[in-house]
Amino acid sequence: MSNVSRTGKDEINNATSPTTFGRSVESQAQMQDAAAEASPEAGGEVLNIYRLEPIAKLDDPRWGNATNHGTIVVAARTPGDARIVAAARELDFMEVDAAPAEDVTTANASAFRDDKLYTVIEIDRNRHDIKRGILEGTVSVETIRPVEPD
Repeated sequence: MSNVSRTGKDEINNATSPTTFGRSVESQAQMQDAAAEASPEAGGEVLNIYRLEPIAKLDDPRWGNATNHGTIVVAARTPGDARIVAAARELDFMEVDAAPAEDVTTANASAFRDDKLYTVIEIDRNRHDIKRGILEGTVSVETIRPVEPD
């Protein structure tokens, strides 16, 4: 049932806006700000440096479903983005012939994305001289066992 009512002889109100996504003044301003901040003249994208550290004990049962990669240092936009950057380096079911089902990714099951396994600590901010990615540490590709070559 619609909550749209017709009162008077005006045009029928179909509860839609004539605006198009991204064309409002606010959207345009946000896109211009983002483009200016990420432009080469501005020194590139502003990133922060985060350290992801394992916080769960080694005998925690959660490690049975995830690999402990040790401490990893990443350049990312936010603490959540830091988890995504680290998780992106792990091998995914979609990258090997072991997919559990069509179009299913294991990226969301990464230990880096579990706040009970890893914590994220900001160690530097507002850096223009780095690229988004892993700066220190090694992420093992042995997240899927066994890994068989093609």
